[in-house]
Amino acid sequence: MTSPSAFPPPTPMLVPAFFIKQRITVMVNRYEILAANPDGSEGPLLAFAEQKRMKLKEEVTFFADEAKTRRVFSFKARQRLDVHAEHDVLDEQGVPLGMFSKDFGASLLRSTWHLSVPGLEAVGRERRLFIAILRRVWTLIPYLGDIWVPFVFHFDFVDTTTGQTVLVSERKKSIRDRYTVTVPDPRLDFRVAASMAVALDALQSR
Repeated sequence: MTSPSAFPPPTPMLVPAFFIKQRITVMVNRYEILAANPDGSEGPLLAFAEQKRMKLKEEVTFFADEAKTRRVFSFKARQRLDVHAEHDVLDEQGVPLGMFSKDFGASLLRSTWHLSVPGLEAVGRERRLFIAILRRVWTLIPYLGDIWVPFVFHFDFVDTTTGQTVLVSERKKSIRDRYTVTVPDPRLDFRVAASMAVALDALQSR
C-alpha cells in the first residue's frame, strides 16, 4: 500500500451519509450518488458515475449531473486487468486523493479491501462470514451459479490503528442494487468514500 503521506491534503469534502443506486445498461453501468436527508429520505444528486465495460484498465468517472457537464472525480486502476490492482481516487484536476485495493488472498473466503487517505489506513470486510461463504458456494453449484440471487451483504471499514469504524456500506433488498453508505470519520473525503462504495459493487466479482 502506498503511504498516505504520498498524497497532498485534499480539500475537505465531508458527507456523513449518502445513498447509491445502480442502473444497468448494455455496455455501461451507471450509479446515482444521492444525499441523505435528515429524515433518512433521498436528497439531491451529489454525483453521477459511469463504468464502461471491457476496458483494459478499470476506470469509473463521476460527474456533477446526468448530462455529464462536469467531471468532478474518478478512480482508475494502476494495472491492467489485475485482481491485485491498486486504484487511485483523483479529483477533477487529476490530483490523487487516496487509493484502495482488494486483498485477493483474504477475499477468497471473505471479501477484503484496503483503503488509504492522508492520515488514515483502513481495512474493510464483508460483515457476515456466513453470507460470504454462502455466496461463494452458490456460484460453484451447476446451473444455480448463473441464477441471480439477491444476497444482502454489508461492508464495514475500520481504522487499522484504532479499530474505529470509518465507512459502512449496507446493501438493501431490491431488484436493482441500492446501498446506504455512512461515513462517521471526518478524515475520509466524500470523493474517496463514494469511489470505494461504488467499487464494492462494480469490482466485487473481480
